[in-house]
Amino acid sequence: MNNVKVISIDEIDAEHYLLFDVRSPKEFEEYHIPGAYNVSIFSNEERAEIGTLYKQDSKEAAMERGLQVVAPKLPNIYKKIHSKSKEHPEKQVVIYCARGGFRSKSIAETMNMMGMRTLQLHGGIRSYRKKIESTLKKMVDEPRKIIVIEGHTGTMKTKLLQQLQEEGYPVLNLEEMAGHKGSIFGNIGEHPASQKEFESRLYERLKKLEKSSSLIIESESKRIGRVVVPNFLLEGKYSGVRIHVDLPFHLRVQYICNVYEPVLHKDEIVEAVNKLSKRIPSSIMMNMQENLISLNYEKVVSLLLENYYDPKYDYAQKQYDSECIKLSSHSYSDIYSQVKNQLDHLSS
Repeated sequence: MNNVKVISIDEIDAEHYLLFDVRSPKEFEEYHIPGAYNVSIFSNEERAEIGTLYKQDSKEAAMERGLQVVAPKLPNIYKKIHSKSKEHPEKQVVIYCARGGFRSKSIAETMNMMGMRTLQLHGGIRSYRKKIESTLKKMVDEPRKIIVIEGHTGTMKTKLLQQLQEEGYPVLNLEEMAGHKGSIFGNIGEHPASQKEFESRLYERLKKLEKSSSLIIESESKRIGRVVVPNFLLEGKYSGVRIHVDLPFHLRVQYICNVYEPVLHKDEIVEAVNKLSKRIPSSIMMNMQENLISLNYEKVVSLLLENYYDPKYDYAQKQYDSECIKLSSHSYSDIYSQVKNQLDHLSS
């Protein structure tokens, strides 16, 4: 008999519930419900072993092995959950696994036997995933005005978006959600997200912006690192309002060097430059490699902008038919003020 009470994903909120994810570390790392704590009952290797037993032998053999693995861990699992629960006495404990099955049920039952009032999430993280998919599908059916911040590489678009978001503008910072800066150098100094984690971050941000009539994004390609941008944003990029920002070349070079910190990521920078060897004339590549050896990163960035990124951007701009608001300045602070003025005008 199941003496564990269940709760639906629609009832969950961070104010009243304390979430514990009992899946393996690898599953948790791929994506999880925001704010959840990982208390794995199986290591990655143990989960693989039990899964193989289930497929190749039987459900009974897999469950028996699972009990052998979990039993010695139960005191420590209880200690972790109980300790965190004591820090948040106002919140009720909720346990979840992949689909609301054996893993979460067994731990929830154990916690209840130990006197902790514990709930199990119905459907596990799969129910959260379905909610994300439903919301993103709804965005296609109920489109909102998209405002696109665009400009050549290094025109501080990400910095603009971060500052705008801090001031309460309805920004979707897609590169931040993807854990990638959106170029062949984009994973340097970052932790790229999985597709599911990216969509989870997007969903959580859209929840906060559900009353906003517009969304502000940077002009992105379909793929940012290893994640794919939803179609409703890509379509909005072409049909929405475009704000093009322009800054002096030397400021762009300086900004890129500051963001990528090449002194700290020498090997990754060299590897990324070498990946472009088939797309850049050999004489230019030799020049860049010489400057990489002498650690003249500003010259490397200048050559990349002049010979690869700027021509590529100019070619891509020809795809657009929509009107574009063009802004130009010699300083970041001024371009930021201009962008804000345009956004306020567009929303008035």
